[in-house]
Amino acid sequence: MNSHPHTSEHAPTLSYPGPHTALDAAAVRRAYRRWAAIYDTSFGGISAGGRRAAVRAVNALPGREVLEVGVGTGLSLPLYRRDKRVVGIDLSPEMLARARARVAADRLDHVVALHEMDAEATSFADASFDVAVAMFVASVVPHPRRLLAELKRVVRPGGHLLFVNHFAAERGVRWWVERTLAPASRALGWHPDFRFEALLPPADLAAAERRPVAPLGLFSLVALGV
Repeated sequence: MNSHPHTSEHAPTLSYPGPHTALDAAAVRRAYRRWAAIYDTSFGGISAGGRRAAVRAVNALPGREVLEVGVGTGLSLPLYRRDKRVVGIDLSPEMLARARARVAADRLDHVVALHEMDAEATSFADASFDVAVAMFVASVVPHPRRLLAELKRVVRPGGHLLFVNHFAAERGVRWWVERTLAPASRALGWHPDFRFEALLPPADLAAAERRPVAPLGLFSLVALGV
């Protein structure tokens, strides 16, 4: 796929309610270097419901060309319909190594490529995909609105964006726990205090469909047309 020069329109500068502790690519790589060997057993189970819901949604949509952002160790890859053509990207080489091993071991011929790539600035041409799905990524990237803009760029008009993510509670015990964990964001590799409004601007908030997914609504599946 051809590269595309990035302009300022792909990097919104408007203020929005972002997390309290900043992450950067280096912090994310360090965190997931530590997580890679234990990711499937430590996070794979609790995230399975959201992952299955996202892939079911992708499989039900028209179009073959699918971009999975934050493919990680490839836990979702066996779940896609075999008539889809899936490209996965991730910032962690250690996670991608495990994804590639999974593709080879399970003979996942519908997975056409796995790339080490920054989700906020990919090298894909405009309108390369029918669907882009970002699983547990929005609260990891340094600039969620840049992620959104980049996915809108690489998805064809009439296509679809899907996100699965944890979004911060507005009140209660979970609100307190998330705020308490927020200073550890760099070590965790994600933002426990990540708000829905940090990802979507008002117009997209109004247009998006959001529903809770297992376990116990801890994660949400968000769908947005392009």
